Amino acid sequence: MNPHTAAKLPGWTHVSAGKVRDIYAPTTPHPLGDVLLIVVSDRISAFDYVLATPIPDKGRVLTGLTAWWFEQLAGIVPNHMVSLDVDDAVRGRAMIVRRLDMFPVECVARGYLTGSGLVEYRRDGTVCGIELPPGLVDASRLDAPIFTPATKAAIGGHDENVSFEAAAAIVGRAAAAELRDTTLELYSRAEQIARQRGIVLADTKFEFGRDPATGQLVLGDEVLTPDSSRFWEAATWAPGGAQPSFDKQYVRDWLAHDSGWDRHGEAPPPPLPDGIVERTRKRYLEAYERLTGRPLD
Repeated sequence: MNPHTAAKLPGWTHVSAGKVRDIYAPTTPHPLGDVLLIVVSDRISAFDYVLATPIPDKGRVLTGLTAWWFEQLAGIVPNHMVSLDVDDAVRGRAMIVRRLDMFPVECVARGYLTGSGLVEYRRDGTVCGIELPPGLVDASRLDAPIFTPATKAAIGGHDENVSFEAAAAIVGRAAAAELRDTTLELYSRAEQIARQRGIVLADTKFEFGRDPATGQLVLGDEVLTPDSSRFWEAATWAPGGAQPSFDKQYVRDWLAHDSGWDRHGEAPPPPLPDGIVERTRKRYLEAYERLTGRPLD
């Protein structure tokens, strides 16, 4: 199946596509209620481009990890997963979920300083308006995790980090506080679980919605995958520079340094070499196996 073409699935109508995910709605009322089908492709993105070359098994890793994390975190907040019993054509990389009224902000928790947070800190001494102590370096562990929300960008754009006050202006102060507190609780629990498995959870992003019928806060989208989180090797973590990560680092490094591609030009990225594809695939599989303690079925 072409990962860049949405599958035709009996009983479902394709309604939207993101960088990695395809969303389907039931063609007739579904026995499980007001639900959607989320299918995770093997597409991979870098530098705001969806690349022409897929990463085999990536969709299965992201779906399997999300389902596993939903189980680990169910005591903190309910999630939108209803069933993994889906059409054979997408089995293992799709789930049926509750339809939610999603919040228009991404909820980011950072326990370590890196990425866009490091850029702001070096410039202003803050991250999303939160003052941090002087002297921190790339990959420094923070005294306590911080909530650094972001506004969602369309495909091809950058999410924009914003302050808590800016998020509160979008969703309301009470909702923003609930999102912040739940995000930090989820991060703290997940960070403990990952650390027990020799992995540092540097930062991660969550998305939440409200159940339209009850108004209850519900965790949605994907959670704690290599696409939504920075996972580092705990045994080699050393503040002061970039850390090897369990994600698409091989892809980004090859595009930035070895491909000859001008990321600021108009041409799209070139196809990935087989070696980069296989190394990236193995890194995703390793993240799944290390965290869950089992091989990908």
